[in-house]
Amino acid sequence: MQACNQAPAKKPVFVIVHGAWGGGWAFKKVDSLLTEKGCIIYRPTLTGQGERVHLYNEEVGLQTHIDDIVNTILFENLHDVILVGHSYGGMVVTGVADSIPDRIKEIIYVDAFLPDSGDNVSSQWNNHTVSLDSISRDGILFPPWLKPGSPLPHDVPQPLKTFTDKIVLKHPSPAVPAIYILTVAAGTQPGDDDFAPQAAKARKKGIKVLQLQAEHNPQWSAPEAFAEMLYQNR
Repeated sequence: MQACNQAPAKKPVFVIVHGAWGGGWAFKKVDSLLTEKGCIIYRPTLTGQGERVHLYNEEVGLQTHIDDIVNTILFENLHDVILVGHSYGGMVVTGVADSIPDRIKEIIYVDAFLPDSGDNVSSQWNNHTVSLDSISRDGILFPPWLKPGSPLPHDVPQPLKTFTDKIVLKHPSPAVPAIYILTVAAGTQPGDDDFAPQAAKARKKGIKVLQLQAEHNPQWSAPEAFAEMLYQNR
């Protein structure tokens, strides 16, 4: 029984930022699993993606997406946020933590970009099996797996500008603790992952790197193990 003068434990607050072409909808299962553990989950969708696809325009850039998450945190008045960035979302959460470090408890990068100031997605894409030129048309990036007539929800095209905009960081060194989760598909080696160079960069920065047996999208391929790893590292 809790003592009368003992304050209730604060619930962990996660803000999950999805990757390119995606939306908050992709993390619905992970949301449910973490909510069952007593966490508070926000999974905002970036401008022009998911259910906000009607706001798409070619001028949407990386800073737009950083502002999306900064404003979610400020308008929801969130503190001690565990900020999770998946894939392209690593660019976004890096900018968010640099903008409002006092609101962020920790960053968790999930098979994600880990940029330095001046980096963009394009400059870090070299290890990927799909070339950007092959999926870029008229300033738009088309996910190659998206088939016409696919039922909703599904990934949507994304402005190329979000990949070519360079991130500009105010703080030369991270002001927020971080960990990095590298997903490793069954039957493959860690070095085979598209984001292995980003994990190596994390190690050089002194960031703890964990491995999760899952495809690049662990929210679909291993949601229970993924949610548990997030919870254990909150």
